[in-house]
Amino acid sequence: MTTTSSDAFAATGPSSSQIARTYYVIAGVYTLSASLIWGVNTIFLLRSGHLTLLEAFTANAIFTGSMAVFEVPTGIVADTRGRRFSFLCSVAVLLIGTLAYVAVPSLGGRFVAFCVVSVVLGLGYTFYSGAVEAWLVDALKASGDREPIDRVLARGQLVSSAAMLAGAVAGGLLASWSLAAPYLVRSALLLIAFVVGYVAMHDVGFVVRALPMREVRAEMARIGRQSIRFGWNERRARLAILAGAAPAVFLEWGYHAWQPYFLQLVGSGAIWILGWIAAAIAVAMMLGNWLVERFTQFCGKRSTLLLGAGVVYAAAAIGVGLANSFALAVSLYLIGMMSAGVFQPVRQAYLHQVVPSEQRATVLSLASLVSSTGSMLGQGGLGWVAARTSLATGYVVGGALTALAIPPVVAIRKLGGVADLILGKAGRYTACATLALPEGVAVSAQRDVEVVASTPIERGPQAA
Repeated sequence: MTTTSSDAFAATGPSSSQIARTYYVIAGVYTLSASLIWGVNTIFLLRSGHLTLLEAFTANAIFTGSMAVFEVPTGIVADTRGRRFSFLCSVAVLLIGTLAYVAVPSLGGRFVAFCVVSVVLGLGYTFYSGAVEAWLVDALKASGDREPIDRVLARGQLVSSAAMLAGAVAGGLLASWSLAAPYLVRSALLLIAFVVGYVAMHDVGFVVRALPMREVRAEMARIGRQSIRFGWNERRARLAILAGAAPAVFLEWGYHAWQPYFLQLVGSGAIWILGWIAAAIAVAMMLGNWLVERFTQFCGKRSTLLLGAGVVYAAAAIGVGLANSFALAVSLYLIGMMSAGVFQPVRQAYLHQVVPSEQRATVLSLASLVSSTGSMLGQGGLGWVAARTSLATGYVVGGALTALAIPPVVAIRKLGGVADLILGKAGRYTACATLALPEGVAVSAQRDVEVVASTPIERGPQAA
């Protein structure tokens, strides 16, 4: 009997459940540390940093722009030194950047200083983006796991949303005492995240290789060519990247803008309200993740979920700008974030299916690069619109731009193939009908096909 590398690994390495649990812990602690400031950051810039509305949005755009600049170089780190090393670099840089961020007002710094520190924070986040997900997918594949990756990613986002829920409420309460307090507590949590990553996260299913400094430029060029070859030039991957970039134009700006906008609508300066709204947003995203968990139990298409979520998100964002009351605006925004909780893990799962393992971290970084570029332009452009007109107008324009995600998803649906399939096992049917792997789809998509090979072939209930 022939023993595959996956079988050998499964016999000696951590089980798929252990790998998944490690991923959930890392995602939870990391998100908890970050979410403490998500509901109060714009208010911190406006009140403690004494920035104008346009300066606050510009500083946030520079943060996003730095992520775009550093995506590929940090992707090289993840693809050579390993995903664990990249994660630890992320936590260390974010710790330094967070302490510097909260120190800027005390040192008399203003707009320029916040922009410089925002670049440092952007560098820290790019070490994280793509690396942990690539570690998860490679490790699960090496362990022989055959469950749809959508479910693990959705559960990870569920854990992250729960951490965000706790962090958002705590951040709002801490900020009502001192706007600097959430940043200081975040620094302590980043130390804990470093320890957790150092102890529990190890590169499995991936071979770490050294890269001398003199070869970095050549490696960047090689990785860049591979990201274009396996990402942009691969039609399915390109469409998934574009589908994710369109909502990113509005997502970050919309999240930063609701803080002053909702306070304006409610007619109150009570900062603690922001923490509860941020917590409600976390619950909405958790509900969206839970819906993914439910939907992926049935046979269907990922493009169906993406289309539905994309339409709802765009309509809800426009509605936030048109709403004339606090309750209606908040309700519509929560509906939009629930749809984002559906869209993001499904789109990520589709992208994973069409990218080879060896280039996965790099292509994910390319996807993040494109999204970060769109987000930077969106924050700058929508910030200018809001400063010249109103925050409400910014939401209307942003929602219209979000609708640009729909054409790429329609194209994904027309392409069809295994990568678009959800192979569920719900109801009295054991599995969906087997489909051959279409020409042009990455070999990694074969994981879903192999699920069917071990079960009787019957057609399950179709979700689309």
